[in-house]
Amino acid sequence: MTAPRPRFGRNDSPDRLYTVTNGRSRSNAVDTFDLVTLIVGECDPAPGMQSEHATILRLCERPTAVVEIAAHLQLPVSITRILLCDLLDTGRISARHPRTARAAD
Repeated sequence: MTAPRPRFGRNDSPDRLYTVTNGRSRSNAVDTFDLVTLIVGECDPAPGMQSEHATILRLCERPTAVVEIAAHLQLPVSITRILLCDLLDTGRISARHPRTARAAD
């Protein structure tokens, strides 16, 4: 029998996730980001910046969807949204919502 493959975000220790978010489980602007919101970095990573924040900025040199960022970081989307809120609050990223399709006449 083979062992089951680990799933992203399922094997993270709760202590690690608590540390990554500084103990927060929700952010004020968490509704700002849905799975397909495109994130664009507005600056380069700064020395001393949290490693996850720096990784997001490097990853988002071009528009990148929230779900892609979460997959790259191997973190749950809820944790990724908190990290994105930190960067949005400091002006280090901008968020673009994809255009909705127009209904045909």
